[in-house]
Amino acid sequence: MMTPEQKIQINDLLENLGESLDINETQYNAAVDSYQAVGKWLSDEKSSLAPYMPEILPQGSFMLGTMIKPINENDDMDIDLVCQLKGKNPNWAQYGVKQKVGDRIKDNETYKKMLDDEGRRCWTLEYRQDSPNIKERYHMDILPAVVDSGYREVLEKAFAATDLGEVNDLAIRITDNQDENYYSDTNHLNWMKSNPFGYGKWFFNIANIDFKKAIWMSEAVQPVPKYQENKLPLQRVIQILKRHRDIMFNGDEHKPISIIITTLSAKAYRREGNIMDALVNIVNQLELEIEERYSEEHGRMIKWIGNPVNQEENFADKWPENPKKQENFYSWLNQVKKDISALSLKPSLPLIVESLKRPFGEDVMNKAFNAYGERLLKKREVGALKMARGTGILGAVGETVKNHNFHG
Repeated sequence: MMTPEQKIQINDLLENLGESLDINETQYNAAVDSYQAVGKWLSDEKSSLAPYMPEILPQGSFMLGTMIKPINENDDMDIDLVCQLKGKNPNWAQYGVKQKVGDRIKDNETYKKMLDDEGRRCWTLEYRQDSPNIKERYHMDILPAVVDSGYREVLEKAFAATDLGEVNDLAIRITDNQDENYYSDTNHLNWMKSNPFGYGKWFFNIANIDFKKAIWMSEAVQPVPKYQENKLPLQRVIQILKRHRDIMFNGDEHKPISIIITTLSAKAYRREGNIMDALVNIVNQLELEIEERYSEEHGRMIKWIGNPVNQEENFADKWPENPKKQENFYSWLNQVKKDISALSLKPSLPLIVESLKRPFGEDVMNKAFNAYGERLLKKREVGALKMARGTGILGAVGETVKNHNFHG
């Protein structure tokens, strides 16, 4: 059983680990500048899309504040965006909307060179993959979507509210080239529904442990959201779990997907006020948040991880056709349980750091430990560092550790 002082130490170390995994403000601002430029090009008065006022907004981990750097620093980061059109030409089916967005991107010679093959729902821009500057290595998945007039006001009102509200009102209509009516149905209300911002609202309502400290939530749905340096415990836990996943399944396309980790973590979260308690609770509760439902399509019970803002959507829908995905998820869950439970068995912080190098990576753990040491040094310099009696544990409890002054 860990003492309160040990728990504080480990919690501080995990905070430093999360900071080491996070993208920095320079990388963040570079991505924002890039997608703002795309938005400006799409909405230019000479654009055929101009009457529909295109707006680029971040979604996914970039919006949720759970983005992490790739394991290999030569890999690029994945940034998910929505290109919202306020209405559309009445003659455009999904195909028309998708192609009009793509055509406008191709009208820019720079973007045309960066454009990847057309995806099922998105257009992908690959940014400077050969650049020696790591902050420039990322790609953007741009999802064309149609919303009704007044959507921006509904969105901002929803994210400013303290309650969950009617998240269904935040749904958008998207294009999907595998839809049988992709070329024919011009009524956007019949198109596939997606609700990335409703999901974001659901997530932040769970993550917020003190609404006064989380006013930045309304920033998440702004075209230029502010960089969030200090993360909430749930955000840090998800970053840590995603890193563990990436190390364990480096290069495996059947690794547990981020939306499953994020959703189950949020459902298991009990508003713990620190990372350590939240992490221990979440890894032990994740499995309990997975349902089983009978599937007529498969004629048997299947695992069900429901989208919290669309209960008809199962985030684990690929598991029945590809059992390896389900097998890998449970293998990962068993391993992360072992790795986190082992923390309480280590008698000292250096041994804890050593035990975390395998599941999280040596470089990031060394950075986290060094950052932890620097914080202790700063505390000692201002007389805020203490040592718990009888344990030798440094922290905020016990006798003050005197600062060393060298004279010569």
